Amino acid sequence: MSLIAFLLSLFSSASDGGYKDLDVTAFEEAVSGSKVAVLDVRTADEYAAGHLPWASNLDWYAKDFVEQVSASYPKETPLALYCRSGRRSAEAAARLVKEGFTVCNLKGGYLAWTGAGKRTSAYAVETFFTREGFPVAVALVKHGTLALCYKGRRLHIDPVGAYGKATDYAVEFPKADAILVTHEHGDHFDRDAIAALTQEGKTELVTNARCAEMLGYGTVMANGDRHTLPDEVLLEAVPAYNHTEGRTQFHPKGRDNGFVLTLDGLRIYVAGDTEDIPEMAKLKDIDVAFLPVNQPYTMTVEQCVRAARAIGPKVLIPYHFSNTDLSGLPARLEGMDVRLRDMR
Repeated sequence: MSLIAFLLSLFSSASDGGYKDLDVTAFEEAVSGSKVAVLDVRTADEYAAGHLPWASNLDWYAKDFVEQVSASYPKETPLALYCRSGRRSAEAAARLVKEGFTVCNLKGGYLAWTGAGKRTSAYAVETFFTREGFPVAVALVKHGTLALCYKGRRLHIDPVGAYGKATDYAVEFPKADAILVTHEHGDHFDRDAIAALTQEGKTELVTNARCAEMLGYGTVMANGDRHTLPDEVLLEAVPAYNHTEGRTQFHPKGRDNGFVLTLDGLRIYVAGDTEDIPEMAKLKDIDVAFLPVNQPYTMTVEQCVRAARAIGPKVLIPYHFSNTDLSGLPARLEGMDVRLRDMR
């Protein structure tokens, strides 16, 4: 059965509201489809306490709920909705069907999911979409650590367990298809986290020469190199370094990488540890940029503003910012979609 036929069989209308109620088993099968976006319609506090893996959050009771969904989710992408018990998500599903979306609803909601012993997550997720409508879910794990899910494949960037809030990769995440490491510092490079995510013969590690030397293995990329991951994910290694006098020892030029990932036309820039270097002006058509803002090791707020203007991403998510005050950043980048998330 083709992917489209499979999705239609799961999402075909079976309720008066024009959506399909699915039990936990069927819902889990549905969300494993590569073109399905998972949407938690509970409150932000409920979501923060625990949610389904790779689920983004929009509160059904928000006055502009429908407008937010319509602005953020392509109509051609099926939506899998859930709430605490299934009532709110059923209301949301019925409303979204009227807007032209294809929707299924988790019968029994989050209570049924957890009652069945299914995996949950505490990490906020931002979902973006490729030109063909495939969702790219990005888990904002912490500080400089991200995880992506695209077409069912799982990719981790700088996974770290013990730094900041603890992350138990053996419990909280399944094995990775690929792991990217930007450089050797302890808030980016963690042998134990890499080992916990690695499935022998199936997980590819991509890093710079120094980290590959420290581990004894890995696909080495230097600044300017390109590499293709499964599902035609194009990976570009770009420069990441300090240039301010007195800081160059932190991240010397030529050693570390940032990464640009291109997934079916969607371009995501993960800067790694860097200042506002001139090479950023050469980055083109960036949809999402993750820029570090924790002086003196990476950028000041002023440098972040200059970098964002040079790159011109559609969405900017500052990360790796420790105690830096970013409250004034959106006003300084008026017209840019700046999303301040908990990435200390």
